[in-house]
Amino acid sequence: MSTAVEEEMAPYELAVMARVSGMGSRYLQRLWTHCPDMKALWCMEATDLRGLGLPGRLADRLAACHHEQAEAPARLAERCQQLGVNLITWQQAAYPIILKEIFDPPLVLYTRGTLIPDARRIAMVGSRRLSPYGQGVAASLAEELARAGLTVVSGGARGVDTFSHQGALKAGRTVAVLGCGIDVVYPRENRRLFEQIVAEGGAVISEYGPGTQPLPAFFPARNRIISGLSEGTLVVEAARRSGSLITAEMALSEGRNVYAVPGSIWSDTSAGCHHLIQQGAGLVTCAADVLRDFGVEPEPVRRRKRPAMSADERRIWQVLSFEHPLSVDEIIMSLPDGEMTNLPFLLLQMELKGLVIENELHAYRRAERE
Repeated sequence: MSTAVEEEMAPYELAVMARVSGMGSRYLQRLWTHCPDMKALWCMEATDLRGLGLPGRLADRLAACHHEQAEAPARLAERCQQLGVNLITWQQAAYPIILKEIFDPPLVLYTRGTLIPDARRIAMVGSRRLSPYGQGVAASLAEELARAGLTVVSGGARGVDTFSHQGALKAGRTVAVLGCGIDVVYPRENRRLFEQIVAEGGAVISEYGPGTQPLPAFFPARNRIISGLSEGTLVVEAARRSGSLITAEMALSEGRNVYAVPGSIWSDTSAGCHHLIQQGAGLVTCAADVLRDFGVEPEPVRRRKRPAMSADERRIWQVLSFEHPLSVDEIIMSLPDGEMTNLPFLLLQMELKGLVIENELHAYRRAERE
Protein backbone atom coordinates (compact mmCIF):
# COMPACT_ATOMS: atom_id res chain seq x y z
CA MET A 1 0.00 0.00 0.00
CA SER A 2 1.39 3.42 -0.95
CA THR A 3 2.17 6.06 1.67
CA ALA A 4 -0.60 8.32 0.35
CA VAL A 5 -3.20 5.56 0.65
CA GLU A 6 -1.96 4.67 4.14
CA GLU A 7 -2.38 8.29 5.22
CA GLU A 8 -5.85 8.36 3.68
CA MET A 9 -6.89 5.22 5.60
CA ALA A 10 -5.37 6.27 8.94
CA PRO A 11 -8.48 8.13 10.20
CA TYR A 12 -10.65 5.08 9.50
CA GLU A 13 -8.23 2.73 11.25
CA LEU A 14 -8.30 5.05 14.27
CA ALA A 15 -12.11 5.17 14.13
CA VAL A 16 -12.38 1.38 14.06
CA MET A 17 -10.00 1.07 17.01
CA ALA A 18 -12.08 3.63 18.92
CA ARG A 19 -15.09 1.32 18.58
CA VAL A 20 -13.40 -1.54 20.46
CA SER A 21 -15.13 -2.10 23.81
CA GLY A 22 -13.24 -0.35 26.62
CA MET A 23 -11.02 1.62 24.25
CA GLY A 24 -11.39 5.18 25.49
CA SER A 25 -9.65 8.20 24.08
CA ARG A 26 -7.03 8.13 26.83
CA TYR A 27 -5.80 4.69 25.81
CA LEU A 28 -5.76 5.62 22.14
CA GLN A 29 -3.84 8.81 22.88
CA ARG A 30 -1.31 6.76 24.83
CA LEU A 31 -0.89 4.36 21.91
CA TRP A 32 -0.61 7.19 19.40
CA THR A 33 2.07 8.89 21.54
CA HIS A 34 4.22 5.75 21.36
CA CYS A 35 3.35 4.91 17.75
CA PRO A 36 1.84 7.63 15.53
CA ASP A 37 1.58 5.15 12.63
CA MET A 38 -2.10 4.12 12.65
CA LYS A 39 -1.51 1.28 10.18
CA ALA A 40 1.14 -0.21 12.45
CA LEU A 41 -1.12 0.10 15.51
CA TRP A 42 -4.06 -1.45 13.69
CA CYS A 43 -1.96 -4.46 12.68
CA MET A 44 -0.13 -4.85 16.00
CA GLU A 45 -0.28 -8.09 17.98
CA ALA A 46 -1.55 -8.20 21.56
CA THR A 47 1.93 -8.69 23.05
CA ASP A 48 3.24 -5.55 21.36
CA LEU A 49 0.13 -3.59 22.40
CA ARG A 50 0.74 -4.57 26.04
CA GLY A 51 4.29 -3.32 25.63
CA LEU A 52 2.84 0.11 24.76
CA GLY A 53 0.90 0.17 28.04
CA LEU A 54 -2.46 -1.23 26.96
CA PRO A 55 -4.14 -3.46 29.60
CA GLY A 56 -4.06 -7.16 28.76
CA ARG A 57 -7.71 -7.85 27.97
CA LEU A 58 -8.04 -4.64 25.98
CA ALA A 59 -4.90 -5.53 24.01
CA ASP A 60 -6.42 -8.93 23.26
CA ARG A 61 -9.69 -7.34 22.05
CA LEU A 62 -7.92 -4.85 19.79
CA ALA A 63 -5.70 -7.53 18.24
CA ALA A 64 -8.71 -9.82 17.77
CA CYS A 65 -10.61 -6.99 16.10
CA HIS A 66 -7.89 -6.71 13.47
CA HIS A 67 -7.72 -10.44 12.88
CA GLU A 68 -11.50 -10.81 12.60
CA GLN A 69 -12.30 -7.53 10.81
CA ALA A 70 -9.19 -6.66 8.82
CA GLU A 71 -11.27 -4.89 6.17
CA ALA A 72 -13.32 -2.83 8.66
CA PRO A 73 -11.46 0.46 8.00
CA ALA A 74 -11.95 0.10 4.24
CA ARG A 75 -15.65 -0.69 4.71
CA LEU A 76 -16.06 2.32 7.00
CA ALA A 77 -14.34 4.58 4.46
CA GLU A 78 -16.68 3.33 1.75
CA ARG A 79 -19.74 3.87 3.94
CA CYS A 80 -18.70 7.42 4.83
CA GLN A 81 -18.18 8.20 1.16
CA GLN A 82 -21.67 6.90 0.36
CA LEU A 83 -23.18 9.11 3.08
CA GLY A 84 -21.18 12.21 2.19
CA VAL A 85 -19.57 12.13 5.64
CA ASN A 86 -16.11 13.45 6.49
CA LEU A 87 -14.06 11.87 9.25
CA ILE A 88 -11.86 14.25 11.25
CA THR A 89 -9.28 13.04 13.78
CA TRP A 90 -7.82 15.01 16.65
CA GLN A 91 -4.42 15.18 14.92
CA GLN A 92 -5.79 17.00 11.87
CA ALA A 93 -5.90 20.75 11.33
CA ALA A 94 -9.64 20.56 10.61
CA TYR A 95 -10.33 19.41 14.19
CA PRO A 96 -11.91 22.21 16.31
CA ILE A 97 -9.14 23.90 18.27
CA ILE A 98 -11.11 24.54 21.46
CA LEU A 99 -12.36 20.93 21.64
CA LYS A 100 -8.79 19.64 21.96
CA GLU A 101 -8.53 21.45 25.31
CA ILE A 102 -11.12 19.38 27.21
CA PHE A 103 -10.20 16.46 29.46
CA ASP A 104 -11.58 13.73 27.19
CA PRO A 105 -11.81 15.01 23.60
CA PRO A 106 -13.27 12.63 21.03
CA LEU A 107 -10.47 11.30 18.88
CA VAL A 108 -12.69 11.11 15.81
CA LEU A 109 -15.61 13.22 14.59
CA TYR A 110 -17.97 12.21 11.82
CA THR A 111 -19.18 15.40 10.15
CA ARG A 112 -21.60 16.57 7.49
CA GLY A 113 -21.42 20.17 6.38
CA THR A 114 -18.86 22.78 7.41
CA LEU A 115 -17.18 22.62 10.82
CA ILE A 116 -14.88 25.64 11.11
CA PRO A 117 -11.92 24.82 13.42
CA ASP A 118 -11.48 28.29 14.92
CA ALA A 119 -15.09 29.53 14.91
CA ARG A 120 -16.41 31.31 18.00
CA ARG A 121 -19.23 29.22 19.38
CA ILE A 122 -21.86 29.39 22.13
CA ALA A 123 -23.75 26.31 23.31
CA MET A 124 -27.49 26.55 23.93
CA VAL A 125 -29.20 23.78 25.88
CA GLY A 126 -32.37 23.23 27.86
CA SER A 127 -35.52 21.24 28.38
CA ARG A 128 -37.16 19.02 25.78
CA ARG A 129 -40.52 20.00 27.26
CA LEU A 130 -40.31 23.75 27.20
CA SER A 131 -42.93 26.43 27.64
CA PRO A 132 -43.97 28.94 24.97
CA TYR A 133 -41.76 31.40 26.87
CA GLY A 134 -38.79 29.05 26.46
CA GLN A 135 -39.54 28.53 22.78
CA GLY A 136 -39.56 32.26 22.09
CA VAL A 137 -36.47 32.96 24.19
CA ALA A 138 -34.42 30.14 22.64
CA ALA A 139 -35.27 31.16 19.09
CA SER A 140 -34.77 34.90 19.56
CA LEU A 141 -31.52 34.64 21.54
CA ALA A 142 -30.07 32.15 19.06
CA GLU A 143 -30.96 34.44 16.17
CA GLU A 144 -29.33 37.47 17.81
CA LEU A 145 -26.20 35.53 18.81
CA ALA A 146 -25.84 34.11 15.29
CA ARG A 147 -26.39 37.54 13.76
CA ALA A 148 -23.48 38.83 15.87
CA GLY A 149 -21.20 36.17 14.35
CA LEU A 150 -21.31 33.35 16.90
CA THR A 151 -22.04 29.78 15.85
CA VAL A 152 -24.80 28.28 17.99
CA VAL A 153 -24.10 24.71 19.15
CA SER A 154 -26.84 22.41 20.42
CA GLY A 155 -27.85 18.76 20.48
CA GLY A 156 -30.47 18.50 17.76
CA ALA A 157 -33.05 17.22 20.26
CA ARG A 158 -36.65 18.28 20.77
CA GLY A 159 -37.33 21.44 22.73
CA VAL A 160 -34.69 24.09 23.36
CA ASP A 161 -32.22 22.42 20.97
CA THR A 162 -34.62 22.58 18.03
CA PHE A 163 -35.69 26.19 18.64
CA SER A 164 -32.05 27.24 19.11
CA HIS A 165 -31.03 25.70 15.79
CA GLN A 166 -34.02 27.23 14.03
CA GLY A 167 -33.36 30.68 15.48
CA ALA A 168 -29.68 30.57 14.53
CA LEU A 169 -30.49 29.57 10.96
CA LYS A 170 -32.38 32.83 10.48
CA ALA A 171 -29.16 34.81 10.81
CA GLY A 172 -26.08 32.57 10.71
CA ARG A 173 -24.57 29.15 11.39
CA THR A 174 -25.38 26.38 13.83
CA VAL A 175 -23.88 22.99 14.73
CA ALA A 176 -25.91 19.97 15.86
CA VAL A 177 -24.06 17.36 17.93
CA LEU A 178 -25.79 13.98 17.80
CA GLY A 179 -25.89 11.22 20.40
CA CYS A 180 -26.17 8.58 17.66
CA GLY A 181 -24.67 7.76 14.29
CA ILE A 182 -24.32 10.58 11.79
CA ASP A 183 -26.78 8.79 9.48
CA VAL A 184 -29.42 8.16 12.15
CA VAL A 185 -32.09 10.87 12.35
CA TYR A 186 -33.14 11.35 15.97
CA PRO A 187 -35.66 12.71 16.60
CA ARG A 188 -37.21 11.80 13.25
CA GLU A 189 -39.12 15.07 12.91
CA ASN A 190 -35.81 16.96 12.72
CA ARG A 191 -34.69 15.38 9.45
CA ARG A 192 -35.45 18.54 7.48
CA LEU A 193 -33.78 20.69 10.16
CA PHE A 194 -30.54 18.69 9.94
CA GLU A 195 -30.51 18.99 6.16
CA GLN A 196 -31.08 22.73 6.44
CA ILE A 197 -28.20 23.08 8.91
CA VAL A 198 -25.83 21.38 6.45
CA ALA A 199 -27.14 23.30 3.44
CA GLU A 200 -26.78 26.69 5.11
CA GLY A 201 -23.13 26.50 6.15
CA GLY A 202 -23.38 24.69 9.46
CA ALA A 203 -22.59 21.13 10.47
CA VAL A 204 -24.13 17.98 11.91
CA ILE A 205 -21.51 15.97 13.82
CA SER A 206 -21.12 12.87 15.97
CA GLU A 207 -18.38 10.81 17.55
CA TYR A 208 -20.40 7.65 16.86
CA GLY A 209 -20.03 5.64 13.69
CA PRO A 210 -22.73 5.22 11.04
CA GLY A 211 -25.67 3.11 12.16
CA THR A 212 -25.16 3.70 15.90
CA GLN A 213 -28.57 3.95 17.56
CA PRO A 214 -29.36 6.67 20.15
CA LEU A 215 -28.84 4.87 23.46
CA PRO A 216 -29.28 6.78 26.76
CA ALA A 217 -25.62 6.28 27.72
CA PHE A 218 -24.46 8.22 24.66
CA PHE A 219 -26.09 11.54 25.54
CA PRO A 220 -23.94 12.55 28.55
CA ALA A 221 -20.89 11.88 26.35
CA ARG A 222 -22.51 13.93 23.59
CA ASN A 223 -22.97 16.80 26.06
CA ARG A 224 -19.23 17.11 26.71
CA ILE A 225 -18.76 17.79 22.99
CA ILE A 226 -21.49 20.45 23.00
CA SER A 227 -19.82 22.32 25.87
CA GLY A 228 -16.31 21.47 24.65
CA LEU A 229 -16.90 23.09 21.26
CA SER A 230 -18.09 26.30 22.89
CA GLU A 231 -16.60 29.22 24.78
CA GLY A 232 -19.71 29.32 26.94
CA THR A 233 -22.94 27.42 27.60
CA LEU A 234 -26.33 29.11 27.84
CA VAL A 235 -29.15 27.23 29.60
CA VAL A 236 -32.53 28.54 28.44
CA GLU A 237 -35.04 26.45 30.39
CA ALA A 238 -34.22 23.44 32.55
CA ALA A 239 -35.66 21.54 35.49
CA ARG A 240 -33.67 21.07 38.69
CA ARG A 241 -32.72 17.55 37.57
CA SER A 242 -31.81 17.95 33.94
CA GLY A 243 -29.23 16.77 31.46
CA SER A 244 -28.72 20.42 30.59
CA LEU A 245 -27.26 21.01 34.04
CA ILE A 246 -24.79 18.20 33.37
CA THR A 247 -23.70 20.08 30.25
CA ALA A 248 -23.33 23.25 32.34
CA GLU A 249 -21.23 21.39 34.92
CA MET A 250 -18.99 20.05 32.14
CA ALA A 251 -18.51 23.60 30.85
CA LEU A 252 -17.59 24.81 34.35
CA SER A 253 -15.12 21.95 34.82
CA GLU A 254 -13.32 23.11 31.66
CA GLY A 255 -13.22 26.73 32.83
CA ARG A 256 -15.87 27.89 30.36
CA ASN A 257 -18.57 30.48 31.10
CA VAL A 258 -22.09 29.37 32.02
CA TYR A 259 -25.19 31.51 31.53
CA ALA A 260 -28.84 30.97 32.41
CA VAL A 261 -32.14 32.60 31.46
CA PRO A 262 -34.44 33.32 34.44
CA GLY A 263 -38.10 32.35 34.38
CA SER A 264 -41.12 32.27 36.65
CA ILE A 265 -40.44 31.23 40.25
CA TRP A 266 -43.42 28.87 39.94
CA SER A 267 -42.11 27.17 36.81
CA ASP A 268 -40.49 23.75 37.28
CA THR A 269 -38.74 24.15 33.93
CA SER A 270 -36.92 27.24 35.22
CA ALA A 271 -35.83 25.77 38.56
CA GLY A 272 -32.55 24.51 37.12
CA CYS A 273 -31.75 27.91 35.60
CA HIS A 274 -32.45 29.64 38.92
CA HIS A 275 -30.15 27.18 40.69
CA LEU A 276 -27.36 27.96 38.22
CA ILE A 277 -27.84 31.71 38.74
CA GLN A 278 -27.68 31.20 42.52
CA GLN A 279 -24.40 29.34 41.97
CA GLY A 280 -22.93 32.24 39.99
CA ALA A 281 -23.98 31.66 36.38
CA GLY A 282 -24.41 34.79 34.30
CA LEU A 283 -28.01 35.97 34.24
CA VAL A 284 -29.13 36.51 30.64
CA THR A 285 -32.02 38.76 29.63
CA CYS A 286 -30.74 39.59 26.15
CA ALA A 287 -28.00 38.55 23.73
CA ALA A 288 -25.81 41.46 24.84
CA ASP A 289 -25.38 39.79 28.25
CA VAL A 290 -23.49 36.98 26.48
CA LEU A 291 -21.83 38.97 23.72
CA ARG A 292 -20.23 41.31 26.26
CA ASP A 293 -18.03 38.42 27.49
CA PHE A 294 -17.13 37.56 23.89
CA GLY A 295 -16.08 41.16 23.22
CA VAL A 296 -18.66 41.34 20.43
CA GLU A 297 -21.11 44.15 19.78
CA PRO A 298 -24.68 42.99 19.17
CA GLU A 299 -26.02 43.62 15.69
CA PRO A 300 -29.11 45.82 15.53
CA VAL A 301 -32.27 43.76 15.24
CA ARG A 302 -33.92 44.34 11.89
CA ARG A 303 -37.59 43.60 12.28
CA ARG A 304 -39.09 42.23 9.11
CA LYS A 305 -42.15 43.96 7.80
CA ARG A 306 -45.27 42.16 8.95
CA PRO A 307 -47.18 40.57 6.05
CA ALA A 308 -50.48 42.17 5.12
CA MET A 309 -53.51 40.71 6.88
CA SER A 310 -57.12 40.50 5.84
CA ALA A 311 -59.80 41.84 8.17
CA ASP A 312 -60.53 38.35 9.52
CA GLU A 313 -56.83 37.58 9.99
CA ARG A 314 -56.42 40.82 11.92
CA ARG A 315 -59.32 39.87 14.21
CA ILE A 316 -57.55 36.58 14.97
CA TRP A 317 -54.23 38.36 15.46
CA GLN A 318 -55.78 40.66 18.06
CA VAL A 319 -56.84 37.78 20.34
CA LEU A 320 -53.50 35.90 20.08
CA SER A 321 -50.41 36.58 22.18
CA PHE A 322 -46.73 35.63 21.92
CA GLU A 323 -46.57 33.93 25.32
CA HIS A 324 -49.79 31.91 25.61
CA PRO A 325 -50.96 29.62 22.79
CA LEU A 326 -54.71 29.27 22.29
CA SER A 327 -56.62 26.30 20.92
CA VAL A 328 -59.10 26.76 18.08
CA ASP A 329 -61.97 26.65 20.56
CA GLU A 330 -60.28 29.25 22.78
CA ILE A 331 -59.72 31.54 19.79
CA ILE A 332 -63.41 31.28 18.84
CA MET A 333 -64.47 32.05 22.42
CA SER A 334 -62.14 35.08 22.45
CA LEU A 335 -63.50 36.58 19.24
CA PRO A 336 -65.95 39.45 19.85
CA ASP A 337 -68.81 37.78 17.99
CA GLY A 338 -67.75 34.25 18.96
CA GLU A 339 -67.83 32.73 15.49
CA MET A 340 -65.75 32.36 12.33
CA THR A 341 -66.60 29.43 10.10
CA ASN A 342 -63.34 29.37 8.13
CA LEU A 343 -61.02 29.71 11.15
CA PRO A 344 -58.84 26.60 10.44
CA PHE A 345 -58.19 27.82 6.89
CA LEU A 346 -57.34 31.34 8.10
CA LEU A 347 -54.93 29.97 10.72
CA LEU A 348 -53.20 27.90 8.03
CA GLN A 349 -52.85 30.98 5.84
CA MET A 350 -51.43 32.95 8.76
CA GLU A 351 -48.97 30.16 9.54
CA LEU A 352 -47.77 30.12 5.93
CA LYS A 353 -47.25 33.89 6.13
CA GLY A 354 -45.13 33.45 9.27
CA LEU A 355 -47.64 35.29 11.45
CA VAL A 356 -48.53 32.45 13.83
CA ILE A 357 -46.95 29.25 15.13
CA GLU A 358 -48.83 26.03 15.84
CA ASN A 359 -47.48 23.82 18.63
CA GLU A 360 -47.71 20.05 19.05
CA LEU A 361 -51.05 20.45 20.90
CA HIS A 362 -52.49 22.33 17.90
CA ALA A 363 -52.62 25.61 19.81
CA TYR A 364 -51.58 28.88 18.18
CA ARG A 365 -49.56 31.90 19.23
CA ARG A 366 -48.05 34.91 17.53
CA ALA A 367 -44.73 34.18 15.83
CA GLU A 368 -43.16 37.42 17.06
CA ARG A 369 -43.49 39.81 19.96
CA GLU A 370 -44.93 43.23 19.32
